[in-house]
Amino acid sequence: MSIKSKITLVERLQEKFEIAQKSTLAGTGEAAAVITCNDHIRKLICSDMLLEGIHFNLVYDPLKHLGYRLVTAGVSKIAAMNGLAMQILVSVAVSSRFSDENLETLFDGIRTACVDFKLDLAGFDLFTSLTGMTLTITAIGEVAEDAVSYSSGAKVNDLICVSGDLGAAYMGLLLLERERRVFETNPQIQPKLEGYDYILQRRLKPLARTDIVESLKEAGIRPTSMRVLTDGLSSEMLHICRQSGIGARIYLEKIPIAAETFKICEEMNFDAVTAAMNGGDDYELLFTLPIAEYDKIKSKSGFNLIGHITEARKGRFLITPEGEEIELTTLVFLKAE
Repeated sequence: MSIKSKITLVERLQEKFEIAQKSTLAGTGEAAAVITCNDHIRKLICSDMLLEGIHFNLVYDPLKHLGYRLVTAGVSKIAAMNGLAMQILVSVAVSSRFSDENLETLFDGIRTACVDFKLDLAGFDLFTSLTGMTLTITAIGEVAEDAVSYSSGAKVNDLICVSGDLGAAYMGLLLLERERRVFETNPQIQPKLEGYDYILQRRLKPLARTDIVESLKEAGIRPTSMRVLTDGLSSEMLHICRQSGIGARIYLEKIPIAAETFKICEEMNFDAVTAAMNGGDDYELLFTLPIAEYDKIKSKSGFNLIGHITEARKGRFLITPEGEEIELTTLVFLKAE
């Protein structure tokens, strides 16, 4: 399913449901549901799922790293609402080919992530599967009432920012898939992974950017909108544009791409900007903020200004250094073949 058709289907299904509880302030369309807790605190609740053969391949995804990545997926959605996760619930479905030791290794990764992100594993369950492994997570967090960031809050002239660098996770996936194909053709050939530590880490053990949420809080900044970059910069920016009813201009030369990403892109004859715009699974944060707030973060590390918000009638474009306007589009999920 393409990202575009997925979005269309979600929106069509969403229209069939009405909110019945006054405590439900936001649901589908956002990274997490927003629930009234008391006059000053909002509960954030989200879920995510990783499917064997779709989101991971156990030929090269270590079980411990996979457990860590599952937690990152949940925690990142809470972070995308400008909140911090506090508890998680995990469900694991496995076929008979997985041993008790395999599951212990998986949960070692979950435990490590819980320590790193100061989370409680509030519950988990195990199920039998006929098709391999399926992992689900529910993350629960909190945010102050006046600090929640929604996808619909971006305003004209707001600045567009991203944390970290983009495209490395997808190039790590391409590298692993390349070496998998070589191995399957000739099992005597060992994978060539030396020197690719950075992009492999970004793929196998991505980090939730809770540090960015904490930095914004310390600076006294509430982003006008936020998204976590799981489907690529282009797709998540378009989501903010649709929800907020605005346009956007992102400048190609401002997109942060690591030297290691450029290197592997050149080696594999793959466009680095395409990896950054459409590759996905970076788990970095995309957010908008008023121009007046930029001085508070411009000296902080991890923040990158990449564009600005415009009126909807001006469209949504990637601007090249030569001034060419390339319309932002959602692509089909990039495959590693």
